[in-house]
Amino acid sequence: MSDLLFNLFAIFTVACALGVVFNKNAVASAMCLLLCLVGVAGLFVLLDAFLLAVLLVFVYAGAVVALFLFIVMLLDMQGGERKKFTKSTIASSIAAAGLLIAGVVTFATKGYIESADPATVPVVGNNLRAYAEQLFTVYLLPVQIVGFLLLIAMLGVIVLSKKFEGLDDIK
Repeated sequence: MSDLLFNLFAIFTVACALGVVFNKNAVASAMCLLLCLVGVAGLFVLLDAFLLAVLLVFVYAGAVVALFLFIVMLLDMQGGERKKFTKSTIASSIAAAGLLIAGVVTFATKGYIESADPATVPVVGNNLRAYAEQLFTVYLLPVQIVGFLLLIAMLGVIVLSKKFEGLDDIK
């Protein structure tokens, strides 16, 4: 039964993630992001990580997606004509594709991810205090990096949706 639920949540999450990427309407894309985060929360529930599932739904699905929707609706983004690719866009796309291919090849050649013996790893999921201690000591830098990336994404949404007047005079 758990394998069936995992497959259903995984397919649902991937389908919603594809909806985020390929949807032309920004509001519909944000709603697909909300559903994708709910699917990931379902996967967390299957792993018995109820706290992570609730935090994901409250923080990301509740606050971040609502903030993105608020920004998109406030700035009245309209899907207009697409801009032409520039040399820097093409170069950054090639660099990103190269990094993706290097990561896939590295994972495929190594074949596995080394992990510790489960009997020696301390259990920190049952105790909220131990979880918070791990989060704010060992995993503090990754949490701050994710927060910074979310801030950059929010600023990117604002900059991309801002309508500049008089650009023809500058060129």
